[in-house]
Amino acid sequence: MTMRYYIVDVFAERRYAGNPLAVVLDAGDLSDTAMQAIAREMHLSETAFVRSGEGEGRAYDVRIFTPEHEVPFAGHPTLGTAYVIREELLREPVPGVRLNLAAGEIPVSFAPDGISWMRQNPPVFMGEIPSDTLAGVLSLREDAIDPRFPVEEVSTGLPFIIVPVKSRDSVRQAAIDRDAYESLIRTTEAKAVFIFCPEPYRPENTFNARMFADHFGVPEDPATGSANGCLAGYLLRHGYLPGDSLDIRVEQGCEIGRPSLIRCRAERHGDAITVEVGGRVIPVARGELLH
Repeated sequence: MTMRYYIVDVFAERRYAGNPLAVVLDAGDLSDTAMQAIAREMHLSETAFVRSGEGEGRAYDVRIFTPEHEVPFAGHPTLGTAYVIREELLREPVPGVRLNLAAGEIPVSFAPDGISWMRQNPPVFMGEIPSDTLAGVLSLREDAIDPRFPVEEVSTGLPFIIVPVKSRDSVRQAAIDRDAYESLIRTTEAKAVFIFCPEPYRPENTFNARMFADHFGVPEDPATGSANGCLAGYLLRHGYLPGDSLDIRVEQGCEIGRPSLIRCRAERHGDAITVEVGGRVIPVARGELLH
C-alpha cells in the first residue's frame, strides 16, 4: 500500500523559501502513532494528514502533527493543505475549501492574485506575563521589550506568547534560554514564543518577526500563520496601529535563511475581532509513502 504526499512551500514568494509543509493524502487508515512517526520522519515544522475525501460543501477532515506533538490548528498547514486539495484532489479552480481541524472548521479562499486566505477563529486573550520573564527566556535585556504594550498569551486555535520588542536588532539577537523557557511553559498554556518589531528588512513590509517552539520540536519556525493571526488580534486589541482595521505584511524566517511573507487582515467591531491570514503556496515535490 502506498500513500501520496506533497511538499509545498507556504508563505513563500519563491520556491525554497517560506515554510515547507508535507501533506499526506489518503491517510484515513493511519493510526495516531503512525501519523506521529511520519511527521517525525518528515522532520518539517508540521505534516498534515487528509483523513477524508470530499464532504458536504467541500469540507475535509485534516489532522496536523509537528515532529513531537499533534496540534489543533496551525496556519501554514491549513493554507498548504487546502492548496493541495484543490490542485491534486479536486483538480479544478474552486474559490475555496473548508478544513475540519481539531480547533474547528476553517475556511480557506483562493484569491485571483494567487494568495490563499484563511479565516481564523476569533482571538482569545489569555493573560499577561511579566516582560522581565520573557527577556530572560529570550536572552535579551529587559529594555529591549516595548513597555507600551503587554507580553500576552493569545490564541486563535493554538496559543502563543506575543512579545513586542523595540528593534530589529533585538529580534535578531534573541536566543532561547532553554532552562528559562522550560520553567516558563510549565506555567502557561502557550508553549511557543512569538516576537515582533516595527522595523522590517524590506520597507514595503510592516513588521519583522520570529517564532520559537522547542516544545513542539521546532526550535524556530520560518513562517507561522497561527501566530500571525494572534498578532493581528493583539495589535487591534491594544491599539498598536490606528483604527479598527488593519492590513499588514509580516516578514518571518529571515534570520534562518527561509524568508517568508505573511499577510494579515483584521477588523474590530466592538469587542469582536475577525482575523484573516494569507500567503502564497508554491509546490516543491511529490512522492509516495510506503505503508
